[in-house]
Amino acid sequence: MIVVAIIGLMASMSVPSILQTFRKEGMRKAVSDIMDLCNDARTQAIFSGRPAQIDFYPSDKRIELASASTNQPPAAGGSPAAPPTSAKSVTLPANMDIEMLDIDMIDCRAQPKASVKFNPNGTCDELTLILHAGDDWEKITLEYSTAQASVNPVAR
Repeated sequence: MIVVAIIGLMASMSVPSILQTFRKEGMRKAVSDIMDLCNDARTQAIFSGRPAQIDFYPSDKRIELASASTNQPPAAGGSPAAPPTSAKSVTLPANMDIEMLDIDMIDCRAQPKASVKFNPNGTCDELTLILHAGDDWEKITLEYSTAQASVNPVAR
């Protein structure tokens, strides 16, 4: 009975730590959401056979996965393709800054809108994104030949 009571006490003390581990907040949530957007765009492009793109709005701290490409050919019957609509969007927290947004080695932080295109053959534009919030610095990169996203902490 005493052993069961000790195990119960230890388990109840560890619950807050376990919950904190699985809760996504701040930098961790932002990085996870951006990685999900990149994976969704890659998947969408490959499975639909049409380019997909992620649009960055640096001044708004917003990132969107466009559900349709802006340069699609006209639909059957000659009518223009429908404008892109946002399928998924991420807004960065107010205390988080975009320290670097390079697309194909061009600094795009000052642009109102910057886009990364994902191709049906599994390639994409090269992306380097560095996020900063407090003491946390994270670097998200897209490998252009595979369109795979990776995350690395930035050494300061």
